[in-house]
Amino acid sequence: MSEGIDKTIFLDLKSCDPEMVVSRTGCKFDKSLEQYFVTIWGEKYCVDLNTYEIRPEGTRQKNYHEYLYLFILYYLMKSKNIPLSGNWVSEKDIPGGEAFFRGPHTIPSELITRRFGENMDGFKKACEKLSGTPLELADAAFLFPITPTIPVAALYWQGDEDFSSEARLLFDRTIEQHLPLDIIWALSVEVCHTLGDTPDFCMDVS
Repeated sequence: MSEGIDKTIFLDLKSCDPEMVVSRTGCKFDKSLEQYFVTIWGEKYCVDLNTYEIRPEGTRQKNYHEYLYLFILYYLMKSKNIPLSGNWVSEKDIPGGEAFFRGPHTIPSELITRRFGENMDGFKKACEKLSGTPLELADAAFLFPITPTIPVAALYWQGDEDFSSEARLLFDRTIEQHLPLDIIWALSVEVCHTLGDTPDFCMDVS
């Protein structure tokens, strides 16, 4: 079983109609093996309902705190096949977000600024390596296609002698229709850790 994830979450997914899950998310389902195959942030994952585990099928082998796996389970169970709004919002703009995203649930964007500091080129190259698409926001910003219906944007403001660099995540407004607040937070932690742990991408621009 995927360590740290309650077995009941897999059982909740198992109780879902696979045809509806496939219709909503575009994933694939092997009925004989009871396995879902889904692409998240450009990488393929197998969700095994018999062994209660999630396995990466592609090149990416490192995830953080099982948070991405929690996101995958809830994405398969809860997400809707709806068009993007095209409107970016912060976590505080999501209903209930002002109260939720604080204290232990503060999005750890300092992981990004700690990694890049004033190295704007390093931030840009890391985002490009992670399949980011440039946006006309902040000093630099990139959209990450976590799924076709759940993109996340990372914004960066370069610091100077008076102000420290700042990073922030934004979400399409429809995210509130897909995921509960704690899973939005889990996804955000994964994004911040992934961007904040990219030495291989930035060795040539330090």
